[in-house]
Amino acid sequence: MKALRKYKFWFLTGSQDLYGDECLEHVAAHSQEIVETLNKSGKFPYEIVWKPTLITNEVIRKTFNEANLDETCAGVITWMHTFSPAKSWIIGLKELRKPLLHFHTQYNEEIPYGTIDMDFMNENQSAHGDREYAHILSRMEIPRTTVAGHWKNEDVQDKIASWMTTAVGIAESSSIRVLRVADNMRNVAVTEGDKVEAQIKFGWEIDTYSINDIAEYVSAVGEEEVNALTDEYYEKYDMIYGDKDEKEFRRYVSEQARIEIGFEKFLEEKNYHAIVTHFDDLGYLKQLPGLAIQRLMEKGYGFGAEGDWKVAAMVRLMKIMTAGKKDAKGTSMMEDYTYNLVKGKEGILQSHMLEICPSIADGRIGVRCEPLSMGRREDPARLVFTAKEGKGIAASLVDLGTRFRLIISTVNCRKTEQEMPNLPVATAFWTPEPDFYTGVEAWLVAGGAHHTAFTYDMTAEQLGAWGEAMGIEVVYIDEKTDICTLKQNLMLGKAIYG
Repeated sequence: MKALRKYKFWFLTGSQDLYGDECLEHVAAHSQEIVETLNKSGKFPYEIVWKPTLITNEVIRKTFNEANLDETCAGVITWMHTFSPAKSWIIGLKELRKPLLHFHTQYNEEIPYGTIDMDFMNENQSAHGDREYAHILSRMEIPRTTVAGHWKNEDVQDKIASWMTTAVGIAESSSIRVLRVADNMRNVAVTEGDKVEAQIKFGWEIDTYSINDIAEYVSAVGEEEVNALTDEYYEKYDMIYGDKDEKEFRRYVSEQARIEIGFEKFLEEKNYHAIVTHFDDLGYLKQLPGLAIQRLMEKGYGFGAEGDWKVAAMVRLMKIMTAGKKDAKGTSMMEDYTYNLVKGKEGILQSHMLEICPSIADGRIGVRCEPLSMGRREDPARLVFTAKEGKGIAASLVDLGTRFRLIISTVNCRKTEQEMPNLPVATAFWTPEPDFYTGVEAWLVAGGAHHTAFTYDMTAEQLGAWGEAMGIEVVYIDEKTDICTLKQNLMLGKAIYG
C-alpha cells in the first residue's frame, strides 16, 4: 500500500478571558499536559498536536481554516476547559471541513473537597462550558463524535483512538480512485450504481479504461521481471501441482506474475487505488487475473469482481482505515456462496472464483492452477488457503436508486468441520450475528449484496460512523438485531434519506 500521509489530530481548547491571565495560563498548561499524556500512552495510532487556547471568533475561525488547509490534519478534538461562549464558535464551525470530536473531560478527576473555592470552580467548569458548546453543535446540526470521561481513563482513550480510525477514513475517502477495466456483469443489478452520486457523496473517482489499455502494460513486462517475481512466488508459497507437470505449472504461474507487474505499473502511473475486472471482458489477457489480484489486494489496493466498483472502493477504504493496526488479521473482498444448514452447525461458505486477499489467510498459502470455465482462457493460477477464525464485519454498500445504504453485518468466522480438497479457491466460513437465520434474513430484508468488503480489524461502529459522516443510511446487523425492529428502522431510513 502506498504510504498514507502522516496524519495528525489537532487538540483545540476553548476558554474566555473573564477570569484573567493566570487562569488562561492554567488552561494552557492543563491542555498541554493532557496532550502529552495521551501521546505517551501508546493508545493512539496518530499524533495529537496541541494548539493554543481559542478565545475569540477570529482566532477560532482562523484555526479551523488552517486545519482545513493542512493535508496532514485528519480531524480536530475540541474541549471547553472553562466556559466558552458558543456564539464565538459559529463562524468557525460553519467553515470546518474536518471530522470533529467533542471531548467532554476536565483536568481534575476528583472534586478537591477540602480546598475547593470559587476560583477553582470558575477555572474548572467543563461541565458548564461543554454544555454550551454542545448546544451550538446540536443547533447547527454539526456532525461529530462525543466522548465523555476523564482523560486518563483507558476506556476513554480507546474511544478517541477508535474515532481516529473513522476520521482517517473520512479524510482518505475523497482520494479514492477506482479503475474499471470492464463493465458490470450483464443483467446483474447489485453491482450497478450511480457513479456521479458516489463522487458527490464519497469523493470517489470511478473511471473506465479498455481492458486492452492495461493488457498492453502486461504484454510489455520483461522476462527478467517476470522470472524474479515468479521466483518470489515459489519461495513464499507452496506449489500444488495436481496433474500438471512442473514446466506447465510454472508457465501458468509466471503469467500471473506478468499480470501483477503490468497491472501495478498501470495503477501507479495513473494513480488508481482500486480496480475491478470482469471475466467476460479479458481482451488480450491469457488468464483471468487471480493470484495477481490477490497480491495487489494484499498490497492495499481495493478490488471488486464483475465490475463491482462499490466493493472495490469499500475494500480500499477499509484497508486504509486499518493500515498499521497492531496484530491486524486482514481485509478482503468476499462473496456469499453456499450454506451449511445442519442444525447447530449453520454457516455461510465465503469465497470467490479466485480473488480473495491473502491477508486473511491462516497458516501456509498454496498455489493451484485449475480450469475455470468463466473467462474462456488458460487455467489461472490462484492462492488457496482458509481464513482465520474470529469476529469481523462484512459490509455492503448498495444503491437503492434514490440513496445509498451501508449494511454492516457482524460475523463470527470459524473453520469448516471438514476439509474441501476439491475446491481450488480460498475460503472463509462464518455465521452472522445474532444467529444464522436472523442474520441472513436481516441481510435479505435490507437488500444486501452477494459481494462484500470484509475485515477482522475494525468495528461496525467505526465503519458506521464513516457512513454517517457521508450522510447516508447505515444499517447494523448484530447481536441486538430483530426483524421487526429492523423493518421499522428501514421505514424510518426511507423517510429520512429519501
